[in-house]
Amino acid sequence: MDHNIYKTMKSTGAGSIVIGILMLVGGVTIGILSIVNGARLLKGKTKILL
Repeated sequence: MDHNIYKTMKSTGAGSIVIGILMLVGGVTIGILSIVNGARLLKGKTKILL
């Protein structure tokens, strides 16, 4: 019975690490896209006529 518990804990821990890495990569990607879009908006604000 103890063997099954350790096996479950091992797979759950590995899954948590994978999910954490994916969230980190996704967060960095979204951050970079936000910075790029913000820079484009600031660059183009001189072309706006009100």
